[in-house]
Amino acid sequence: GAHMIVPSIDLVGGHTVQLIGGEEPAIDAGDPRPILERFARVGETAVVDVDAARGEGNNRELIEELCRMAPIRVGGGIRDIETARRWLDAGARRIIVGTAAEPGLLEQLPRDRVIVALDASHGEVVTHGWRSRTGRDLLGRVVELRDLCGGFLVTFVEREGRMAGTDLDLARKVCELSGDAKVTIAGGITSAEEIRLLDELGADAQVGMAIYTGELALAEGFTAPLTTDRPDGLWPTVVTDQGGTGLGLVYSNQRSVAEAITTGRGIYESRRRGLWEKGATSGSTQRLIRIDVDCDRDTLRFIVDQSGDGFCHSGTRTCWGMDTGLSELERRLISIRRERPAGSNTVRLFDDPALLGAKLREEAEELALAETPSEVVAEAADLLYFTLVKIAAAGVSADEIESELDRRARLVTRRPMTRKDA
Repeated sequence: GAHMIVPSIDLVGGHTVQLIGGEEPAIDAGDPRPILERFARVGETAVVDVDAARGEGNNRELIEELCRMAPIRVGGGIRDIETARRWLDAGARRIIVGTAAEPGLLEQLPRDRVIVALDASHGEVVTHGWRSRTGRDLLGRVVELRDLCGGFLVTFVEREGRMAGTDLDLARKVCELSGDAKVTIAGGITSAEEIRLLDELGADAQVGMAIYTGELALAEGFTAPLTTDRPDGLWPTVVTDQGGTGLGLVYSNQRSVAEAITTGRGIYESRRRGLWEKGATSGSTQRLIRIDVDCDRDTLRFIVDQSGDGFCHSGTRTCWGMDTGLSELERRLISIRRERPAGSNTVRLFDDPALLGAKLREEAEELALAETPSEVVAEAADLLYFTLVKIAAAGVSADEIESELDRRARLVTRRPMTRKDA
């Protein structure tokens, strides 16, 4: 989806810092975890290991932990294929490769997950913490590498950390030459208006200093490209759970989005009664996971972890009535476990782990032997029922299983597919 604003976390010795011109530290914002938790609510965050980039140690374990927390793109010190693959396996959505971005390395990596970082000083590519000039032209380099990577991160070094505004003309030229690789611009971006203009060019804005100093509020930068044709100026907002099921339609404005990003809760703007928090009265609150913007920039999606009876004021999970399928089965099992209705076979399974284990083995065997489509449907339904009972009994949610599957889909190093008993 659209990122538009990419907040950045630069790490030195385990601390979040902001540097001026890549050299002198200006701000120490401390532990990156709470910062990432907030940044993740607007999309993907860039995390850069400044120590590794400088060859002065690294923040590897910390960044591996951040990879598990939220979607991040990782940069700093990625100079060989082993390091690149290790970050992709660790769950980094993308990796940012700088000096080492040569065709030989890039050809060995999944194109859509590689961002090439080009640091430019007055249109010339510079390297090594921006201390060495290469004599290479920025735009020529973009053309050379655009078919080998999924994106470019172009930093205008002379503007970095100086809050002086960015170079929109050069950004436009980069976008025109980048092919289908997505451009992210960094260096000197301080205003919502600049983010909106970059978005119009087709570029995302990477922002650090302006957010840390408070010059630019995260919500203001995030909502900058949004438009609406509604007379009241509100943005229609689709609310979904982590599995993508639509829970309902509400409305937002910059005030409610700012409140939601700051608190991490489902907060919206009612057409009649102003700012409201979902569940504030009923107890069915929401934990905000992420806000997305649609392709036309006029609709939001809130992805939430919905608690209690569901989203609808009438007590159903969605405003379109009951949920269906696996998520409805999961909800039913959780309520059976809580309410323990008399004579329920499901309660017996919760109480008797040995019986549940026997049923799982039995049903897995039957599914393994099933041949016709209708047999596969019946046996898979049996196995999924017992699987979800096992999940509910362990106090785990199906969302956690889905997240684990998503994480495995991002592995680039494949495990051998062999039989355990062979």
